[in-house]
This record gives sequence, C-alpha cells and structure tokens, in this order.
Amino acid sequence: MLIKDKERFFSRPIVVCICAIFCCVLWGSAFPCVKIGYKLFEIDQSSPASLMLFAGVRFTLAGVFVIAFGCATQKKFLAPKPRNIWRVLVVALFQTAMQYTFFYIGLANNTGVKSSVLNGLGVFFTIIIACFIFRTEKFNLIKLAGCILGFGGVIVLNLDGFSFNFTLLGEGFIIFSGLSSAVAAGFVKVFSKQEDTTALCGYQFLIGGLALIIIGLSFGGRITHIDVGAAFMLIYLAFLSACAFTLQGFLLKYNPVSKVAVFKSTNPLFGALFSAIILKEFDQLLSWFTLLALALVCAGIFIINKFGEIKRKPAQALSKQPAPPSEPQTAPPPPDDDNDANNRISE
Repeated sequence: MLIKDKERFFSRPIVVCICAIFCCVLWGSAFPCVKIGYKLFEIDQSSPASLMLFAGVRFTLAGVFVIAFGCATQKKFLAPKPRNIWRVLVVALFQTAMQYTFFYIGLANNTGVKSSVLNGLGVFFTIIIACFIFRTEKFNLIKLAGCILGFGGVIVLNLDGFSFNFTLLGEGFIIFSGLSSAVAAGFVKVFSKQEDTTALCGYQFLIGGLALIIIGLSFGGRITHIDVGAAFMLIYLAFLSACAFTLQGFLLKYNPVSKVAVFKSTNPLFGALFSAIILKEFDQLLSWFTLLALALVCAGIFIINKFGEIKRKPAQALSKQPAPPSEPQTAPPPPDDDNDANNRISE
C-alpha cells in the first residue's frame, strides 16, 4: 500500500473508530489476562524481578511478531535506519521498559478493576503532554475541566469509607504506567515521520523486552513453571501488544493525537468489564466508589475530546485569510510624438 493510500485509509473516521476501539478491547483484556498469567506461570508476585522477567518475555515475543509481520508484508528484512536507532531506544524506554515495569508491579498490588480505571488517566496525560511538551495541541479551560474531573475520579476510587487508600507500589505505579505511555505516544507521533511505523514498533518491543529480561534475571527473577495453557496465554498477551500498539502507531501517524486519544476512554470500561467477568471482581465493579470514579473519568475524557478543540467560526476563518494580491498598476503609455505634433499644427 502506497503512503498516500495508507494516509487516506487510516484517516477515514470509520477506520479510526473501528481500529481504535479494537485496540482498546485488546488492552482492556490485558488486565485480567496478565493476572491469570501470574498464576499459570506460578510467578512470585512479591518479586519485582520475576514480574519484570515475565514482562520481558512477553514483549520480546511481541517484537518478534511485529518484525515478522513487517518482513512478510514488505517482502524484505525490516530494520530501522541507522540514524533512527536512538529514536527506537527512546520509544523502547518509555513504551516498554518503563511503562510495563510500572504496570506489572502495580497490577500485582491491585485489583484488575481498580487498575483499569486508574490506567484511564493515561488519556489526560496524553492531552497534557501533547499541549505543553510536544505542543501538538492547545490547552484551554475545557481541557482543564476535563482533567479535574478525571483526577477527581482517581480520588473517589481510592476512598475507602472516609480514609484515603493509596500505595506507591499499587495505585502509584499504575498511574506512572499511564504517564509513561502518554510520553511514548508523543514520541511515536513525532518519530513516525522519520521511521517506518512497523519497524519503530517492532524493534522498540524487542529492545525493551530484552532489557527487561536482562534486568529481571540480574536481580534473581525466575519463571519456574510452564505448560500448554501458560504458553497460549503468553502468546495471546504478546499478540495483543503487537497488534494494538502497531495499529495505534499508524493511527497516531496519520491523525491528531487527540482524535486517537478520545477512544481510550473505553479502556477503563473494557478493563473493568473483563476483570469483573474473568476474575470474578463483581463486588469491586458494582461498588458505588468504582462506578462514580468510572463515570468521572469517562466524562472528563469525553468533555476534553468533544469540546476541547475550539473551532473558529466561518467569519473568523475568512477574516484571517490573507487578502488577495492586488493587480499591479501599469504605467500610462508614453505620449505619441506624431500626434502631439499634429495637434500643435492644427492649433
């Protein structure tokens, strides 16, 4: 597919909607599936090194999936340009190494429902970082109101009666995971202009995953059990990361960040729903704290993305258009000497 054809395809509203929601369904399923993976692989959830090792194996496999897909579709060996290696390393640091170190440790110390709602803060971080760091968006009072609603949801979610229940390794690390993901989205938007999106996504997964494996093994991380069910769960987790992040990379490349971020409002919904169904966390889902927090987070995201961009009125837009260039004035023709002479004779 030619570049212009890709841009035309991934810029269509219906394609953006379907692809973005599909990504959110995959990401939402990750919350309970990771927790099930802990049990299937018999991972010690109190050992950060073992959690990082498990994450590293998953994302190394995801990188292999993406690179193999790129080689098959482009019919050549896929590799980033040498001048873009540093860009791949930056994305690998924020998208894979940092985000999923925080995510895996935070999820081990939290319920799937609560983690999915807290992870919805990544949408607000994406908007704020796009406005003030990458400067691809404009900040205004509507976006400020949406962010206040979102952070209000986090406060409500962590209220336990009249006490505030918040831990750094639990709720804190899930929030840091969303922050790291937001920074990575900004870099992908910028770097995809200089590098093939599939290569950027595949190699950042591969490098970030290998880094997590090395760190996990260095600090004593262990995976002591594997069977057919565990292997299938690992393959699914790798697939959902490879598919969702690569698809999001194409959406970010050809669309404004806020246009893609709006659909991430469904992440907490899918995450909470899948966690309630698969992990039997219905009590947590049906708690009024969770429902109110979910409503506040989704309302804030909706307000930001529906009303956050102030569109100019047609009259204002016309008034700011440059005036059409005036026609150059032509000098009067030189006097005809013969006619002047005839006029003097007739006088």
